[in-house]
Amino acid sequence: MKTFTWPDDNRLALSIVVNVEEGSEATIADGDKGPEPVDELGIQLRQPIRNYSNESNYEYGVREGWPRIKDLLEAYRVQVTFTAAAVSLLRAPAIARYIANGPHEACSHGWRWIHQFRMNEDKERDFIRKASAGIQKATGKRPVGWLSRYLLTDNTRRLLQEEGYLYHMDDYSADAPFFSAVSGSDKPMLIVPYALDSNDMKFWTDPSLSVSAWLDYACRSFDTLYAEGSTGQPRMMSLGLHLRIIGRAGRIRALDDFLAYVHKHEKVWVTTREAIARYWQEMHPEPSVRRGLRD
Repeated sequence: MKTFTWPDDNRLALSIVVNVEEGSEATIADGDKGPEPVDELGIQLRQPIRNYSNESNYEYGVREGWPRIKDLLEAYRVQVTFTAAAVSLLRAPAIARYIANGPHEACSHGWRWIHQFRMNEDKERDFIRKASAGIQKATGKRPVGWLSRYLLTDNTRRLLQEEGYLYHMDDYSADAPFFSAVSGSDKPMLIVPYALDSNDMKFWTDPSLSVSAWLDYACRSFDTLYAEGSTGQPRMMSLGLHLRIIGRAGRIRALDDFLAYVHKHEKVWVTTREAIARYWQEMHPEPSVRRGLRD
């Protein structure tokens, strides 16, 4: 049986995903019906008022979290994918310039960091087009990957194909890329799956999660996938981060420790999701198509 290897005979592809959502979250200042419900304290206001306190949580990500994350990316010389809402990059030009001038990738996380599952086909198409154009304006390059704010529609993948996207991230079903059938299209979509279990958003959704527990889980995930990769299985690990979360003073050392742990291992390809997608596509010119569990 032929075994799989990543470039340079690497055992594991590690995708570090830095979410840039700050500045595009819900607020009545941008015409939304209410304030952003995702808050570190778990407080969801029902009144149509501005939540200045939570807005400052998001501001922290750009002001304090981003410089700390940037320093670690440079110290360990890793390439990452920035899943960014277009408005966030347009409002944080320093981050956009950093992406544009480095080896990193800007993957589209929507026009703004809002849900698209309620959108009809025309509205969702416009949302995708605005996001693509906005990220291209901010970074100089059109995105080739897409991550929704968790939920998607029956039209999403077909619309992404029509707009020239290479891969989609809204899937948590595997530890390696795969091709998936697309409703209404005769072409499959390349899926580069994401992960929620190791995502630093857990610090906000699970207040009892300690920094050491998150780091231990991330390292254990790495160990398992690294070991499986040595047997010739195609293995990939995703680590999702947020400026306002991992960038906090009490959490940033956990990212430092994780990167140091990875650095001790050989045969690890720390790269962008675009690079992973293009390599997978090259290795599978006639892809077998996986259908959903309910297809």
